[in-house]
Amino acid sequence: MTTDKFDDVAALEEALSRPSQALADTLAAVPGDIMVLGVGGKMGPTLARMAKRAAPGKRVIGVARFSEAGLRERLQGQGIDCIEADLLSREAIAALPDVQNIVFMAGRKFGSAGSEWLTWAMNAHVPALVAERFAGSRIVAFSTACVYPFVGTDTEGATEDMPPTAPSGEYANSCVARERMFEHFSHAHGTPGRLIRLSYAIDMRYGVLHDVAQKVLQRQPIDMAMGWANIVWQGEANDWTLRALAHCETPTAPLNLSGPKVSIREVAKELGRRLAVEPVLVGQEAPTAWLVDSSQAYGLFGRPQVGLSTMLDWTADWVKRGGASLGKPTHYEARDGKY
Repeated sequence: MTTDKFDDVAALEEALSRPSQALADTLAAVPGDIMVLGVGGKMGPTLARMAKRAAPGKRVIGVARFSEAGLRERLQGQGIDCIEADLLSREAIAALPDVQNIVFMAGRKFGSAGSEWLTWAMNAHVPALVAERFAGSRIVAFSTACVYPFVGTDTEGATEDMPPTAPSGEYANSCVARERMFEHFSHAHGTPGRLIRLSYAIDMRYGVLHDVAQKVLQRQPIDMAMGWANIVWQGEANDWTLRALAHCETPTAPLNLSGPKVSIREVAKELGRRLAVEPVLVGQEAPTAWLVDSSQAYGLFGRPQVGLSTMLDWTADWVKRGGASLGKPTHYEARDGKY
């Protein structure tokens, strides 16, 4: 991408939903329409729009409760068929149309503490309902790097062959359950799929860089304990997730998806330089962090094309101009698994 900045949300979302030629070629070869379950989240709207732009001849369906005002109308204006449904309802899932390609994006993270029962229902019960209902489809399901234990920061991160054992907190454990439900039904019915273990997709309105930039600008202390993280431009995460429909396996298999690890200390310093503010850094980096090695994804899709320096430039410009924020901190610095 060649842009220096994004003038507004419309320009940002256009870029986030701009498909690559590789995606257009991939979807042309993947038969069937596409349904995005949980389209109302941070990534869902631009992923669905990207799918429609890449494959205008396919029907792209977005399913959500559509609690955000105007989202349904905006998506419909972009050619996406919208179905309002509560995915906790077996009857609502049963009423959904048969579609050959499912992208599962539903889930619950923030607010888990105090409502653990709902987190488990969304992250384990709903996947079981969906996997049973769409046993004859391809299912690319979003997961998270949080299913892994912490690994040494002197490594490239956890690989897909590392068992998702003993993660920290209710949220992470419920995400292991989500994967196990998709695995169970994939084994039982031969459902091809992928479990996308995503680590920190970003756009200008949220994400690790947005969180750090806001703290730098507001001169708030930045805890160094979680000293490293993987980040990836959301546009590429959208693109790769959709391309994963052509790489589904039976039984379903995990796929790490992110960029190379970055130092939070260096990110803070570089954002501070761009914002002309000295960051307030406290504490020292722990020897472990939640890190993933995405070499397998790079082998399928190529390495990320949007580099850290570009993302820092975009983030600093956006935050400095007072650009929109989703108000949803990632809590990347949490080491106790409580969200």
